[in-house]
Amino acid sequence: MRAAEVLYKNEVSGILSQLDDGSFVFRYTKEWFEADNRPSISLTLPKNRQEYHSEYLFPFFYSMLPEGTNKQIICFEMRVDTNDVFGLLLTTAEYDTIGAVTIRKINK
Repeated sequence: MRAAEVLYKNEVSGILSQLDDGSFVFRYTKEWFEADNRPSISLTLPKNRQEYHSEYLFPFFYSMLPEGTNKQIICFEMRVDTNDVFGLLLTTAEYDTIGAVTIRKINK
């Protein structure tokens, strides 16, 4: 299993995990979920549920990935398999994002 913190404006809002079977789980932290003044990170991941499951990387996070030539260069330089979408997200989304959400790998 691999996991990452999902930060919204540099505050931890949830945890994104890839399970051993390749599926994904996103879970808002208890504090973020219960706070009325904190928004959902995406329209597709509203705060009406604390935990989401998907067979594939959630579209919101998938949209954060580089594409085309940029993806090829990053995968080559950082030695990430081009089919490893979670690895690519962990490699690129800590610093190079558009918007308020960043991803920070959890080292175990």
